[in-house]
Amino acid sequence: MSLRPLTALVYGPRHIAVKPTERHAEQLAALGHVARLSILRAVVQAGPDGLSTTEIQEKVDIPWTTLNHHLDRMVEAGLVEARRDGKSVIHTANYAALRALTDFLWEDCCKGGKGSAKGCC
Repeated sequence: MSLRPLTALVYGPRHIAVKPTERHAEQLAALGHVARLSILRAVVQAGPDGLSTTEIQEKVDIPWTTLNHHLDRMVEAGLVEARRDGKSVIHTANYAALRALTDFLWEDCCKGGKGSAKGCC
């Protein structure tokens, strides 16, 4: 049995060769909870400056541990990005991923999977 270095397990990419449909399914699943949808709306409304974890907690009024669980799920799904700013963590919407997700949903609207339809949807 070949052993991989621990650093490869800890720091390696989490998503390798995932099909777009599988990635979008993961993202939609991440949005399938009222708390996560509320968090995403708050982060999107904050714009590119984002919100600190404290600001999100004040807006959605859920316990810290629950909030962190939901934020982790959304970061893992690629819908929200997190960055350190001193002692705070700032969360911003991943607008490119959100656009790709909504584009995927509308991709073949009214065409039975046969290309785009102008003015249909």
